[in-house]
Amino acid sequence: MNKNQKQDVRIKSPLFSWKEFLGTYFLLSTLTAGQALIYNAYLPIEYVPWPYIFGISGYWIIVSLIFCLVTARQKYKAFDRPMRKLSEAAKQVAEGDFSVYLEPIHRSDKKNYVDVMFEDFNKMVEELNSIETLKNDFISNVSHEIKTPLSVIHGYAMALQQDDLPPELRKDYTDTIISSTNKLATLVVNILKLNKLENQEILPVAEPYDLCRQLCDCALYFENAWEEKNIELRVDIEDRAIIHAEESMLEIVWHNLFSNALKFTSPGGTITLKQISDEDTITVMVSDTGCGMDDETMKHIFDKFYQGDPSHHAEGNGLGLALSLRVIELVGGVISVKSKPREGTTFTVKLKVEK
Repeated sequence: MNKNQKQDVRIKSPLFSWKEFLGTYFLLSTLTAGQALIYNAYLPIEYVPWPYIFGISGYWIIVSLIFCLVTARQKYKAFDRPMRKLSEAAKQVAEGDFSVYLEPIHRSDKKNYVDVMFEDFNKMVEELNSIETLKNDFISNVSHEIKTPLSVIHGYAMALQQDDLPPELRKDYTDTIISSTNKLATLVVNILKLNKLENQEILPVAEPYDLCRQLCDCALYFENAWEEKNIELRVDIEDRAIIHAEESMLEIVWHNLFSNALKFTSPGGTITLKQISDEDTITVMVSDTGCGMDDETMKHIFDKFYQGDPSHHAEGNGLGLALSLRVIELVGGVISVKSKPREGTTFTVKLKVEK
């Protein structure tokens, strides 16, 4: 804290109080009663000279003053100065400065509660700074993801105003607008779902159902897409695997894994769905022969809005895997990824079996 900084106008109580001094004086003065009783046992009070009585009173005034000054000094060093530093730092954080750091007062082997409080405060500020950064990144990414389809919609809508536009182009422009609106709608839905999941507004209601049937239904949902890209789908799953979980939430996971595999697999490639189970775990693996990922991409693959393709050429908004991770965490499972550039990618989901 800057020594030249003025006192905060909100602080109304001074460090040194005359009320505290007088209270201490009268408290210590009562100790003379014990001294008077001792003297009275040997010397009657009427024989005690008045100068002595005034001297005793003056002595206790000096003792009280010294006691109050020493106590105030100790209070200032142990409490007031650290609290002023903490107050000023908290004020800076409240004003949006997350670069604040409080130096510990004592060495690590002599920490007290104030040092621990400073340490916790620094951790709190670090977390707030991280949250602020994530918020800014989130806003920036959302703005970018919304702006892109809106620009496409605006451009093609303006083109549709041409009176001499051929019917073929008019249909192409209309299809592009519809595709962009669908992408925008998907983005909004995913943001709302992710927000509800993170705030636990969507609580999983576990019910038994056949996971193998759900995997087949999700695979069939993309049947037209497989055929259009001439992709071979290989399926190796059990006849039946009962799991206790929220069916609609896990559908989000399989939908996103199949969608990613389809998106990054070149025409003529292969996507493999494999499911095995044992007494404790049901494991689902979705593999593809697509472009794969490097180590740096895999570190961020579950981050919100992260896309391995920085040009955003591929469809998507970078929320699918973030949603999938949150769902898997809520149902008590684990999701992992293995990949190598130009060798494909495998996502593995492990779910616990209720006994």
